[in-house]
Amino acid sequence: MTTEAQLLRLLTWLSPAFPVGAFGYSHGLETAIREGAVHDADTLSPWISGLIEYGSGWTDAVLFKAAWAANAEGVADIAELADALAPSLERRRETMSQGEAFLIAARAWGPTALSGPVAYPVAVGTAARDIPIEAALTAWLHAFAANLVSVAVRAVPLGQTDGVAVIAGLEPIVLSTVARAAVSTLDDLGSSALLSDIAAMRHETLGVRLFIS
Repeated sequence: MTTEAQLLRLLTWLSPAFPVGAFGYSHGLETAIREGAVHDADTLSPWISGLIEYGSGWTDAVLFKAAWAANAEGVADIAELADALAPSLERRRETMSQGEAFLIAARAWGPTALSGPVAYPVAVGTAARDIPIEAALTAWLHAFAANLVSVAVRAVPLGQTDGVAVIAGLEPIVLSTVARAAVSTLDDLGSSALLSDIAAMRHETLGVRLFIS
């Protein structure tokens, strides 16, 4: 593919309009908002940057890279590992449901190597093998951050201007994490964003909620 064709495919696959249902998941952020840990742009930005550098954003990027680089047998093992790494019921539902939905929609571009419930980063990483890893990871992490900002715009509520400013401020974090993840292996897996994981677990017991996770 040409560079323009690769860009076009990434824009389509990771657009909010792509039918994976990303808008329905908050990744535990709804709990953080409800409990006051995130209440404006100044508290949202470090929450997301922490996830990208040290939490689920980082681990998903490592899994993405591993799936992108693996053969068919290796991808099956990575998919099993990604499933096992989900820290809570809702986080598992979030990644597996979106991964399955992505694979179904991505059939429009031809047969997919995977099928059924598969962790989202593994599904996209496998499909993006014809795209340079740096570009694919950049689009992946940008979509991850943008979806969380969208959650805050709706749930804080946070103004769209402030939301865009948060995304702009995250650009250096996204790019530095892409550089690390592009040369990563599964040995680099690890997360220390424990407050986010706990928030995701506590989301299961929220009485009234807008999001699935």
